Amino acid sequence: MSGATESRPVAHSKSFGPLRSRHGLGVICGLAAGVWLGAAEAPTKLVNSGLSPFAISLCMVAGVFTARWTIPTMLKGTRNVFADLAANKHLLVTAVLAGMLWAVANTLTVFAIRDVGLTIAFPIWNTNSLIGILWGRLLFGELKGASGKNIAKVLLGALAIIAAAIMLGFSTVHGDSHGSGHALNGVLAAAGASLLWGTMYIPYRKAYISGMNPLSFVTAFTVGELGTMFALVLALDGGTKAAVFHSPEIRPMLFWLFLGGFVWVIGDLFQQFATKYLGIGRGIPLSNTNQIWGVAWGALVFGELAHADLSHQLLVVAGSVVMILGALAVGTAVATEREHHSTNTSLQRECVRYGLNYQTVSAAYSGADTGPRSEGRAWWDYAIVAVAVSVFVYLGACARVPALNVSAGWICVLVAIMIATAVWCFVALRKASSFS
Repeated sequence: MSGATESRPVAHSKSFGPLRSRHGLGVICGLAAGVWLGAAEAPTKLVNSGLSPFAISLCMVAGVFTARWTIPTMLKGTRNVFADLAANKHLLVTAVLAGMLWAVANTLTVFAIRDVGLTIAFPIWNTNSLIGILWGRLLFGELKGASGKNIAKVLLGALAIIAAAIMLGFSTVHGDSHGSGHALNGVLAAAGASLLWGTMYIPYRKAYISGMNPLSFVTAFTVGELGTMFALVLALDGGTKAAVFHSPEIRPMLFWLFLGGFVWVIGDLFQQFATKYLGIGRGIPLSNTNQIWGVAWGALVFGELAHADLSHQLLVVAGSVVMILGALAVGTAVATEREHHSTNTSLQRECVRYGLNYQTVSAAYSGADTGPRSEGRAWWDYAIVAVAVSVFVYLGACARVPALNVSAGWICVLVAIMIATAVWCFVALRKASSFS
């Protein structure tokens, strides 16, 4: 590659083979992400117990921070993670920026859940797939050179997502379970989260076409998350006197919010691999099948639709189904050779811009682990994992079950599905790529 400098040697690793194999792995990651991301928002139902949305989001981000350092440490070790970060210094700012966008978006989702409920808020903020499709096309050449069939899938899928959002927004404002004022605020909050989350995937994609490992990216990502949430609490939720820092009512709920953050990180890791192998325009819609799992948690576990009238229920169900079909239509549009050529042009541009080795970055983008390696694990790796486990044990001992009506049977069923999909995805990643 002319103009690119040698940054590091290409390590021997497994190969994907045909492009369809890479697409298949991305689809598996996207589906697993949907299951886990759908479950991650369930603990935010605690907002109905009197906690402020800022307190809920900060506590969740603290759990996210704990998970984002623990999981990469277990899979790769901190030496490998920091070596990868050092080799990709140009991406650190974008990773922190992505974390900042996520923190604000997550706070907006808590407001949305408070005002319109989990069942309604989920599909509205999942219109982030439209934002992702737009950015993917404008910045990374996605869909450029795509077949007419693929373009039709993406466009029809996008229109279906818009139609579903309108249906769900209408059912929210006119439903009988919320006041129209609060419902409008909830819709706007969910729409704001959609815009921020759709834009957040720009740094994701930029990192992966530059050869950065997702496990390393999320480590820098979390710095922006935690810093932004502390800033929001200090500026908008009472400063140093905020209840989240002093109220004795917070401690018994921390375990559930940390758990929600931990679950979200696992889902996000799968989503990042889906974004890496499918691109923004396909990866986001596929992971947005979390909508169906959000509906499952909201309706089956928390009984959100138990007292809704028939027309309200039909609008919610129809809107959810239409959105899922639209997302799947976009996600099943397998990229052709011509479209991969356009993506490769973006990859070459990044190599020239930052002086990267083209062969190394291309191999990393295809699934090879080309990052610097450090043999063995440091003693502090075990210390990090031990501290994380200790935090969860302590918070679990202090926890109490929130005063909410939930179905224990459905919780068991949904958790079993989560575990099964995680095992499926981990096995697929280890077989097809250098996941660890």
